[in-house]
Amino acid sequence: MSTSSSTAAERNFKREFLKIVFVVFGVFLICFSIFFLNHHENNKYIIETLELNGSAEEGDALFKINCVGCHGITARGLVGPDLHSITKRLNDKEIIKQVTGGLTPPMPSFEIDPVNMSNLLRYLHSLE
Repeated sequence: MSTSSSTAAERNFKREFLKIVFVVFGVFLICFSIFFLNHHENNKYIIETLELNGSAEEGDALFKINCVGCHGITARGLVGPDLHSITKRLNDKEIIKQVTGGLTPPMPSFEIDPVNMSNLLRYLHSLE
């Protein structure tokens, strides 16, 4: 008698264990899918931005509207760092990620379309 109840308990344990494994796997799969789709969107945005040939003048205007509070009117830095020669320290892809993601506090993230991001990149290249 004790063997059959032990076997039933083992089967219940296995069933519960498999449920937990499937739930964990499902959550992992969902998280991975979200990450993959988000990463794919970011790559698409970066590729689209880098294919454009921005305008330094329009990038300068965009910089003066959004960036001078932290980087100064001449981009020599205030709260944020000096941006002269930034394109020698970071490649364009890294700059795009920095601007859109605000990776280093207190820099905020910016939602910026590819055309304006391309203009801003062109302006930053003109600061060399």
